[in-house]
Amino acid sequence: MAAPTTTTQEEQASPPQEPKPYTVTLIPGDGIGPEVVDATVQVLEATGLLFEWETQEAGAEVVGKYGTALPDQVVTSILKNRIALKGPVATPIGTGFASVNVTLRKRLGLYANVRPARCLPGIKTPFPNVDLIVVRENSEDLYSGIEHVVVPGVVESLKIITEVASTRIARHAFDYARTNGRKKVTAVHKANIMKLSDGLFLDCCKRVSREYTDIDYEEMIVDNCCMQLVTRPQQFDVMVMENLYGDIVSDLASGLVGGLGVTGSANIGPDATVYEAVHGSAPDIAGKGLANPTAVLMSSVMMLRDLNETATADRVEKAILSVFSKGKYLTRDLGGTATTAEYVSAVIGAMGA
Repeated sequence: MAAPTTTTQEEQASPPQEPKPYTVTLIPGDGIGPEVVDATVQVLEATGLLFEWETQEAGAEVVGKYGTALPDQVVTSILKNRIALKGPVATPIGTGFASVNVTLRKRLGLYANVRPARCLPGIKTPFPNVDLIVVRENSEDLYSGIEHVVVPGVVESLKIITEVASTRIARHAFDYARTNGRKKVTAVHKANIMKLSDGLFLDCCKRVSREYTDIDYEEMIVDNCCMQLVTRPQQFDVMVMENLYGDIVSDLASGLVGGLGVTGSANIGPDATVYEAVHGSAPDIAGKGLANPTAVLMSSVMMLRDLNETATADRVEKAILSVFSKGKYLTRDLGGTATTAEYVSAVIGAMGA
């Protein structure tokens, strides 16, 4: 028989261990990015959770300093911490450096982009009760960037669709639906025209759907899907699609609920997740204290849920919704007059209510 254990007075008197802080890579970005990211940090720190912020520079504004818009140390930091919170970064159109967002997704293997679109109280929108999730394949399609000049005046751009990536994103969509109590997954495609590429994507979605008999499954051609979104968006729940369609449809869905300024997103891979605002860097209002930080805040709510800090996530989200429902501290993009600082103070105040 084992001897009974004894506890010394010294052990009894030892204080409880302090909770470990979450170490998060913080990427302020360009334009209004530093303002909206700082606002989000203020709200997160007001929750009482402990964070260590590892700030990294990326975007158009650091090209002169590092010779690149995405320095290697940014990727290294994210892989070490496995979590990043990111503001918007500027990308030149047609010329200049490659998109930081696309490059980051490739280098980190962030294969899934998850974008919720939900109606918020106090925000006038064309349709009530919109609550849908766009799950976008992030790693291939036309965003593979494989293009070349065939002859002067003719450019060929290759669309890459693979069974591995298509099956992986379909499974992610169904797993998300099951985990979050969603009832239906809609696969969006153009297989009537691109019979091989989109046909393969659709085939993979069908096969995966058979493993999830508790989730309804349907298919919809992308042009019809867009028309349905602007006539009866309430019919959609979780939507899964290829990269290009996902880029377009997710912005359309955000427009149904108040715009890119109020919708968060997560880019998910096997080794890291980047939570980010999907709106632009808005250089015209940068530094004026007018920016709306809701998109980054909503992204941080997604981050908290993935960290299993569900109660804190609910608290932050309820505070945001409370501020929206009262309508007194809305930023100018939403028809209000509040500054960024006033909005953040209102959210923090609502958390303590």
